Amino acid sequence: MTPFGLGSWTAGREFFFILGPCVLEAEETTKRVADGIAEVCSRVGVRWVFKASFDKANRSAVSGGRGPGIAEGLAQLDRLRSRLGVPITTDVHLPEQAAEVAEVVDLLQVPAFLCRQTDLLLACAATGRPVNVKKGQFMAPDQMRGAVGKLAGAGGVMLTERGTTFGYHDLVVDMRGLLQMRQYAPVCFDATHSVQAPGALGEATGGDRRYVLPLARAAAAIGIDALFAEVHDQPETSPSDAANMVRLPDLERLLRDVLAVRLAAGAP
Repeated sequence: MTPFGLGSWTAGREFFFILGPCVLEAEETTKRVADGIAEVCSRVGVRWVFKASFDKANRSAVSGGRGPGIAEGLAQLDRLRSRLGVPITTDVHLPEQAAEVAEVVDLLQVPAFLCRQTDLLLACAATGRPVNVKKGQFMAPDQMRGAVGKLAGAGGVMLTERGTTFGYHDLVVDMRGLLQMRQYAPVCFDATHSVQAPGALGEATGGDRRYVLPLARAAAAIGIDALFAEVHDQPETSPSDAANMVRLPDLERLLRDVLAVRLAAGAP
């Protein structure tokens, strides 16, 4: 696989977006959503990475939808990568998955609950691919320095803010954390996971997409190197994160607002 040169992106030298549905669904559904995102990104003129998970291992209940699994999921991602002509990212849950996933995707993503797992981080770094580590909901921003240290040898490192646990069933975003983590690596703001209400629906996670746009604007004003947002044309039908994904018709405004705020704040 010829990589897309994400090293410069994850070094903070080129701003980009990470966009896609939470989890891979039926291939026709995923293609429809991906094509819709591609059309918007082309119209706005932004760099972007397609994201979808082949497995959502962290579910509120055993009945929660998890995705097609690694074999079918990677095959689907490989086909999408060829069709879209853009970089691809997906979650890696286990050390033994890292090398296999790196054969297909351009950017490895370490989920928030796994950000301290040394063997996983070392395995991801050993692939030579860039690695995006989501800050755990239980972590202070300065603790992510340890994750960066474990990723020596990776093709690039990025840290993602996705909210911090605040009591039961709630997350808050401390924008100071973006500045703190940016001392160690380029930072991404996850605008959709930050508005989750974990476990609030009993056997599923809730959320409130009304706050995605204002939080994304705030992060852009503070200073970020990438913005992450999960997007779907029919989020209510998604087996994961239905309450907080951006609706496809609202994506263009999100992209344009983030770019405008960055420009107003003096970003290149």
